[in-house]
Amino acid sequence: MKFGIVCAGDEELAPFLPMMDHCKVIEKARLKFYEGQIDGTEVVALFSGVCKVNAAIASQILIDIFDVNAIINSGTAGGMDPRLKIFDTVISTEVCYHDVAQDILTEFHPWMKSVFFEADQKLIELSKAAVEKTKLPGKVFWGRMVTGESFITEEGRQKINDEFAPLTVDMETASIAHVCYVNHIPFISVRCVTDTAEESGVSNFEENCAKASAIAKDTVVAILNEAADV
Repeated sequence: MKFGIVCAGDEELAPFLPMMDHCKVIEKARLKFYEGQIDGTEVVALFSGVCKVNAAIASQILIDIFDVNAIINSGTAGGMDPRLKIFDTVISTEVCYHDVAQDILTEFHPWMKSVFFEADQKLIELSKAAVEKTKLPGKVFWGRMVTGESFITEEGRQKINDEFAPLTVDMETASIAHVCYVNHIPFISVRCVTDTAEESGVSNFEENCAKASAIAKDTVVAILNEAADV
């Protein structure tokens, strides 16, 4: 099985690169795709750039050019649920956009039954088995993520929580899931929390990004190893 790994930023991708064997770099659409192996599993990893369109471009290229069988989104996120603390990890069960009118995806292409893109059930099961075998610094939660193209302020936080009650918010996950949905490609997202309502703001994100990215990497690699054993 060949996995695509999409990170938004270079700091989120960085922990994967030293682990990659037989790595070669292919450039496409002004992106660098790192193709190789992690613990014997074929992977193609990259950072797409922040926000929805960049992540969607990267995901479609992974599917069309690199023939990946599944895509894992790895990176960081803002914690929305009050249970979440800095460096807790969230693994998606479903994701949606918080800044797109809800009938856009149900009344028009791809004519979804709801606004939520569901994570692949097999990957969810593999993630649960992987987490049991992996010592992570924080807690791990499975649940809903939401995506939109803005850094969340206190005013926006309440509106999103009232409408969607997500665990986390970020700027890419739903767009990657959207691409996977229309291509019938299994998808899951792994996001480690960098900031919360209590510890909010860009400064907290920047301070915690490197460590959170490494935690997300550890979780993703554990999932890859679990998938290899199946």
